[in-house]
Amino acid sequence: MKAKIKAVCLSEEKGTTKKVIERGLLVENHGLKGDAHAGKWHRQLSLLDLSSIDKMRGQGYELKFGDFAENITTEGIENLFELPVGQKIRINEEIVLEITQIGKKCHQDCEIRQTIGDCVMPREGVFARVIKGGEIKAGDSIEF
Repeated sequence: MKAKIKAVCLSEEKGTTKKVIERGLLVENHGLKGDAHAGKWHRQLSLLDLSSIDKMRGQGYELKFGDFAENITTEGIENLFELPVGQKIRINEEIVLEITQIGKKCHQDCEIRQTIGDCVMPREGVFARVIKGGEIKAGDSIEF
């Protein structure tokens, strides 16, 4: 299976789940336009693969895209969290992201942890910065 974007998600405040949007604009050296986590720092964008969400669903949780505060839900990259820092990701042959961090320290007050008691993002979430921006939507192709 080719890797692709399953969902694009945005939140206007930190610490909350994100909502699926039809399309978004990735801004160079900033992140997803309108997202609370965007800015000139190393964690401009968060990515989580569908396989990571499915692990939690397998424990009986009903989860939607964006519940783990991921900006981009990928499909077809089962070990997304094993990619090295510095790895470049190309979306639709136009957008270029660079992985800057794997996992993160979880803040205990995040909405998903309060709701279900666990969060996969600290273990399997990936963070990136936007090298070259552009429009992004579900179904877009991902290459390395």
